[in-house]
Amino acid sequence: MMFWCMSFWIQEFRCVCTKKVFVNFEHCSGLTSTILITYGLVCTKFWILSVLVLAWHAYDWNTYQEGGRRSAWVRNWTLWKYFQKYFPVKLVKTHDLSPKHNYLIANHPHGIFSFGAFINFATEATGFDRIFPNITPYLGTIRWFFWFPILRDYMMSVGVCPVSETTLKYLLSQKHTSNAVVVVVGGGAEALLCHPGASTVFLKHRKGFVKLALQTGAHLVPTYSFGENETYNQETFPEGTWKRFFQKKFQEIFKKHLRLYLCTFHGRGLTRESWGFLPFNHPITTVVGEPLPIPMIQNPDKETVDKYHTLYINALCKLFDEYKIQYGLPQTQKLTII
Repeated sequence: MMFWCMSFWIQEFRCVCTKKVFVNFEHCSGLTSTILITYGLVCTKFWILSVLVLAWHAYDWNTYQEGGRRSAWVRNWTLWKYFQKYFPVKLVKTHDLSPKHNYLIANHPHGIFSFGAFINFATEATGFDRIFPNITPYLGTIRWFFWFPILRDYMMSVGVCPVSETTLKYLLSQKHTSNAVVVVVGGGAEALLCHPGASTVFLKHRKGFVKLALQTGAHLVPTYSFGENETYNQETFPEGTWKRFFQKKFQEIFKKHLRLYLCTFHGRGLTRESWGFLPFNHPITTVVGEPLPIPMIQNPDKETVDKYHTLYINALCKLFDEYKIQYGLPQTQKLTII
């Protein structure tokens, strides 16, 4: 019997990767948080905790939008080393990153959970500080995570920031240099494309990150996580079957009304040959490419954005072709960009 699991993916990076202006998605989670806190204020004996949480959030509201509170202790937890060794995950440097500049690191592919991006850039399990000295990494994610107590502070402690216009422009222009903001450009749409052996990225019409780099003068850095798509098996049921019919209908409904992507996937169990929801322990190697210098243009026109978008795609394809054989892909494998 086939078991399967559904994962909901918000279009977290659509706000920076399309031509449209940043879209604020936190209203849904904000409503949920408001309801929960209101319930805590009125209906339980823990109302004083809700009052303290509201007071702290009001006082500390802007912190997560301005770089957060990093903790070297949290980023160096031994837990992350065990997590890194499970796959294992490796970070490869091809060029130095000078602390005299800021960087917008575009990571591909998204995979199901972006394990490579998290382990390499939100922890010190692979030694980011040692490999790229004097560079401060920030990993972008959906903004509404920061509405929840405890989770909010934890995410700030490892250097995770919201993918919002305010935050990214602050880190890439208003704050000092030597910042590297990592954005998984393909977002949830790319998660639907990930299958073992596939090398497809959702990039052709995602140009917002290039425009942001031009507006801030941040250098663009292509990165590719070889093995990310092998951590789960994603199920796409055969066309013409009732399973495929309902799969497509649910995907359409969630995308249209909730801005969510619906993935159907499974992994391994506690033993290698068993079925379950643990990721397959397949090696993931994130290769960080050569920085692409970008001029600062406050209001870049479409032609300029298209020009640097093309240059970025060429740099990403070059990086992929140079390292694909070394990290388990055949010589004939091509990077497909849609």
